[in-house]
Amino acid sequence: MRIGYARVSTPEQSCALQCDALEQSGCTKVFQEVASGAKAARPALTATLEYLRAGDTLVVWRLDRLGRSLGQLMALMQVLQSRQVGFQSLVEGIDTTTATGQFFFQITGAFAELERNLIRERTRAGLASARQRGRCGGRPKAIDAETFAMAVQLYQAQTSSVQSICTRLGIARRTFYRYLAAQPR
Repeated sequence: MRIGYARVSTPEQSCALQCDALEQSGCTKVFQEVASGAKAARPALTATLEYLRAGDTLVVWRLDRLGRSLGQLMALMQVLQSRQVGFQSLVEGIDTTTATGQFFFQITGAFAELERNLIRERTRAGLASARQRGRCGGRPKAIDAETFAMAVQLYQAQTSSVQSICTRLGIARRTFYRYLAAQPR
């Protein structure tokens, strides 16, 4: 029996494309899930694995729907092999019920992991380059240094309430207190 597994990462995405392809390939049952591939706990994948019996084939639309790392994919393949369950990825054309399919699975998984590692390296290099140019990532500061200095002067003079200072300078009271607490004394 051919059993399908479809996964999307966010609720805004749809499994429809994957499910259509899985049903067209002859899957009698398709398990669907909304979860990040990086998460270890994926209930629908667990249910899929429990449903599979010896002689069945697990079918996915693409290899990345099943796992994010080569290690994760290889561990899953070992589980499937030990239970005498085949594996097929429709887009990559991998079918582990054949020796050639097993070979291509390992090569494709290695390339997928290489691609992720290269993306990670490029991202780190880009962040380091931006830091050298004086740019820092993250959310923009709620209060610029000049505005905060004025707010602190007014606060220390004790001539105005914190609420009136914040209203006059256009900042939230909570933000002002957070910045004030972060200041070295």
